[in-house]
Amino acid sequence: MEFKKIIDNKFIFFDGAMGTMLQQAGLPIGDLPESYNILHPEIVYDIHKKYIDAGADIITTNTFGANTLKLKNSSYDVEQIIRNAVSIAKKAACEKLVALDIGPIGQLLEPIGTLSFDESYEVFKEQVTVGAASGADLILIETLSDLYEAKAAILAAKENCNLPVFCTLTFQQNGRTLTGTDPLTMVHVLEGLGVDALGVNCSLGPKEIRPLVDKITNYASVPVMIQPNAGLPRSKNGETVFDLTPEEFSREIRTMAQSGVSIIGGCCGTNPDFIKATKAAFKSLSPVKITPQKLTTACSSTKTIIIGQEPKIIGERINPTGKKKLKAALKENDLDYVLSEAIRQKEAGAHILDVNIGLPELNEKEIMIKVIKEIQGIIDIPLQIDSPNGDVIEAGVRIYNGKPMINSVNGKIESMKTILPIAKKYGACVIGLTLDEKGIPNTAEERVKIAGKIIDTAVSYGIPKENILIDCLVLTASAQQKEVMETLKAIQLVKEKYGVKTVLGVSNVSFGLPQRKLLNRTFLAMALAFGLDAPITDPLLESNMEAFHTFNVLSNHDEGSEKYIATYKNDNQKEISPNIEIHKNLKQIIIDGIKSDASKKTKELLTAMDPLEIVNTYLIPALDFVGDQYEKEELFLPQLIRSAETVKASFEVIQSYLLKNGKGSLSNGKIILATVQGDIHDIGKNIVKVLLENYGFYVVDLGKDVPIQTVVEKAKEHNIKLIGLSALMTTTVKNMEETIKALRENHIDCKIFVGGAVLTKSYADMIGADFYAKDARESVAIAQKILTK
Repeated sequence: MEFKKIIDNKFIFFDGAMGTMLQQAGLPIGDLPESYNILHPEIVYDIHKKYIDAGADIITTNTFGANTLKLKNSSYDVEQIIRNAVSIAKKAACEKLVALDIGPIGQLLEPIGTLSFDESYEVFKEQVTVGAASGADLILIETLSDLYEAKAAILAAKENCNLPVFCTLTFQQNGRTLTGTDPLTMVHVLEGLGVDALGVNCSLGPKEIRPLVDKITNYASVPVMIQPNAGLPRSKNGETVFDLTPEEFSREIRTMAQSGVSIIGGCCGTNPDFIKATKAAFKSLSPVKITPQKLTTACSSTKTIIIGQEPKIIGERINPTGKKKLKAALKENDLDYVLSEAIRQKEAGAHILDVNIGLPELNEKEIMIKVIKEIQGIIDIPLQIDSPNGDVIEAGVRIYNGKPMINSVNGKIESMKTILPIAKKYGACVIGLTLDEKGIPNTAEERVKIAGKIIDTAVSYGIPKENILIDCLVLTASAQQKEVMETLKAIQLVKEKYGVKTVLGVSNVSFGLPQRKLLNRTFLAMALAFGLDAPITDPLLESNMEAFHTFNVLSNHDEGSEKYIATYKNDNQKEISPNIEIHKNLKQIIIDGIKSDASKKTKELLTAMDPLEIVNTYLIPALDFVGDQYEKEELFLPQLIRSAETVKASFEVIQSYLLKNGKGSLSNGKIILATVQGDIHDIGKNIVKVLLENYGFYVVDLGKDVPIQTVVEKAKEHNIKLIGLSALMTTTVKNMEETIKALRENHIDCKIFVGGAVLTKSYADMIGADFYAKDARESVAIAQKILTK
């Protein structure tokens, strides 16, 4: 049966949990679930058949962890596992569809982790290639907590097969993924990449995911899919159980159908009874047609900027034209200078940053990739990829973690042939310049005509109008004075005729005239009054920002003048010279995440300060500040880790100094960290390790899938007073409980904290832990409480 035949105006039912069923069939805790495709195909077949009999329209292969990295220590390979899994599922499915199940790789991508985007792509490519060749009907990418990893997986699927692609992320109770992605951002990035359905699965029960689903269905224009857990886990008679019955589960799911959900299944704790009950509850229902909001957006991995509701500033300073220091920094590969420019623009009020690093003597493609990777690791606002070279634009857009803007395409046929396919493939916004083979027209009407050609051509490529912005182009008042007003008229006409958003590089107007900032400020205000949505300008020039903020008050965009008052209430604003570098202390360097500056500044401070004084005055306060911002959801995991890594650079200088001067080392105490036996996921543990080490604790990292006796022995060996245990799978929480029990029985005098996506505070209490760490930041607080005097 073809996918298109079952999705039209019907509910689609997936199956439920595979791991839960395999354990009930005898899979020992800690054994590889995918091994049953080889060892016990009849058991896997029977599970598939039960879900088919329960009413599933699509069953998923037993391949959740079938990737090279997860299988490398086993006796199985990816091709062997996937071919068998698809074959078993196809036999059980009869006329129903089979989805190739692809779960997370199990390692964090750069900059949070060490796995590169290209490496993750290759891992997913292997799975997709084998699965498609084996006969899978569609690809299901599920339970991912990192938007960047999802992008790699989707591209691998779209570029290596012609099958439909579904993608669901897993969210925490704060409404964001582990790496900080919110539902709005997820929708705009995944839809842009061309998924056929998107949604949420795992981690939470149906009650907990409903607020997320309401947001997703408000924006999604593709079918929305949910696969929640069977409620929240708890311990009962020594076993992990979930708190919802099939009937309770189905009632909760039914309510979400009213929001527009049309694809339904189950995750951890569900079984065929849940699917049967849910399908029965839907007998009298028809899918609700989604009428999503059409928004023009640019996204980082954690923040979506909506263009058109009120003006947005696009920072122009990462462009070497006329900037000697930036040119020198790029030639010398001094990316910290570039990062400093990015940070300063964000702090000054930029909403999006233009990134243009073109110099004839540089490898622009190579540098663009480096710069994007570094910038997206330290700031959370979206980027605009700017280059006249199509290869450079595609390289930048591909490696970007989010939905970028492309600057730019123009009305020349060759330009549109080169740039528009890139914008379509990656779901980027694209700026259209109103020029063609004849150059820039003098009149507004002629520019509007070119804008129409660009818009019509872009739409023919499948690019939605909301992803098209038009730049009506500014000419210099010094040379073409009468054309200045033509630009403003063109803005108004484009918006009236085509309903698209507009962009403009306002500073070009003053070229060749004295006191350029006066002209820029006035022209910016005029352009905003004519309907300009996103000026490209220098946010470090206070005169520009004064015009911007005052316009927003007078045009009623800044309701209650809140932003204006917050900016100017102290009446002490000073013009910031773009050519003056701001001197930062070590605390601010750590907050900003500039590693090399941290090393230099620490060496400088050591000439006059005691190492411990540096730690207490700068390092710990900086980490505390970043941690507080993280808890307030003003910063997210990438920035938290970046700051921690910056502290590490400072600590390395201090430790080297201490050893050189025979003063020992700094340590607040030892902590054991381990992912419990049977669990091969160590993402959360590794994040906790980074933070603990950078707060001055010595971490004995026992790794993942750690035998219970090993934890006991290492605790005795190191005289440990604090142990952290991690589990990501519901099936391995039992081993966490057994590890705690063994530590108590062996009279290990220590405190134990636990964490992981499947845990809750009440669950931690039930299995005998002393503390529950909801995240890495909480782990630090626990360590400080127990070990720091």
